[in-house]
Amino acid sequence: MSMHCGRVLIRNKVYDWHPTINNSRDKTPTVTVWLGVLAVSTFFTACEDNRTFPTIAGYTAPVAQPLQCVPNLDGVIEATELQAAIGVPVSYLVSAAEQIQPIDTKGLVTSDGKRIWDWSADRATDQIATLSAEVMGQRWFADEFPNGAFIVPFDAGATVESVYQHNADGLWLLGVASSKENPPEGKTLLIYDKPIALFQFPLEVGKNWVSSANIKNGVLRGLPYAGKDIYEVSVDASGELLLPDIAFSQALRVKTRVVVQPAVGQAQERRQVSFVFECFGEVARAVSENGAQEDLFSNATEVRRLGL
Repeated sequence: MSMHCGRVLIRNKVYDWHPTINNSRDKTPTVTVWLGVLAVSTFFTACEDNRTFPTIAGYTAPVAQPLQCVPNLDGVIEATELQAAIGVPVSYLVSAAEQIQPIDTKGLVTSDGKRIWDWSADRATDQIATLSAEVMGQRWFADEFPNGAFIVPFDAGATVESVYQHNADGLWLLGVASSKENPPEGKTLLIYDKPIALFQFPLEVGKNWVSSANIKNGVLRGLPYAGKDIYEVSVDASGELLLPDIAFSQALRVKTRVVVQPAVGQAQERRQVSFVFECFGEVARAVSENGAQEDLFSNATEVRRLGL
């Protein structure tokens, strides 16, 4: 019979070993190997010193996908820089319902002329609302609106949904509807006879417009409704907006005055200050009390801020 010599690698030391043949009657060979230390990892190589080892390929990083929208900070928001991210959840810090919140909509101007709005303070009563734009799908009111329309929750509780359309000219409000067809508070379905221009592209400081539309044969919380809504919108300033979890270096301030004139009852007026940023859309808003007369009000019935 034949035996082979070998080597043992133990803790980076090589020990030669050779078989010792026991010439006793059964002729069964035995091997005596002195290891000297406890082996943690052991391998044998043939005497011919075959040193071919398997190789592992180097790590290949995945190809980074380009962002669909990258802010260029030119102070102008084009239609392509403000599109609905369908199905993407967005978290907002929202003030508690029915609580008046102090808010600084004016901001301050530094010595070098830079305007800053500091909305970064933590508010103990804030709540998280996760909202997203969605396709119309099979919603109960889908047949009442044109193809291509999408919905966004009107309120932080998503009990009412706004119906929008986006094109190269603007972001248009087509109407509102209750998210459920027959909620406990009653069905709502208000359709404008023509779209309301919430944003007219491009958005930039100095731009303003007025948009109005009528509602006929509507339903508001289960009751018949007709009326007229007037939106007066102006983009009047840009600057840095500080939020609790993020800062936007060149946000546009958009002031909106909404006048609701029902066919029956008193007209109501409310103001809103929004901040919009390239590729992110609206990142913060404050809504005034009913009847507020100042564009830049200091008390809000709702404050909404992008955050965690």
